[in-house]
Parts: sequence; C-alpha cells; structure tokens
Amino acid sequence: MSEDLNAAAAALNEKLDGFDGIAKFVVEGEGAIMVDSDGARVADEEADVTLTADRDTFMALLSGDLDPTSAFMTGKLSVDGDMGKAMALGSALA
Repeated sequence: MSEDLNAAAAALNEKLDGFDGIAKFVVEGEGAIMVDSDGARVADEEADVTLTADRDTFMALLSGDLDPTSAFMTGKLSVDGDMGKAMALGSALA
C-alpha cells in the first residue's frame, strides 16, 4: 500500500489547514503517515497522538464518508496520546 499511503499523504496535504502538533495515522497492516506543521508524509516516528484504524476506516475518514468522532465512538478508530491534538487534527481536516 505504499503507493496508497503516498496518495493518502498527498490528499491529507490538500485538506490540512493549520495543524499545530505531531500526529501519526497508523493504517493496520499497511504503514503510517505522519502529520505535523510541515504537512503529511509517509513515515513512522514519535507523535503527540497516534490514531489507528484499518484500511477501510482510514479511507472513509480521508474521503469524508466517516466522521472521526463517530469512528472513535464505535471503536473503528483508536486514539493513543493527546486527545486535544486528535480533536485539533479533526478540525484541521474538516
């Protein structure tokens, strides 16, 4: 999925609007995308908050078909770390 992750990082860069922090999206079995003030890139580094989801959930979040809060509340998205940064990331992607 490295091509898919690169495409997802590019799509995140199109959507990002003023995120101040370091977040990591872990796509189970595929890899990770880092998001910080410089944008999104395929990498796996330390982060303030780590969001983990399967591929289908991640793609639905990215496309806007699934609300991040709903995904979290239904257990499709797990959040580890700074919940405030997770909420700020959701706002930056809206």
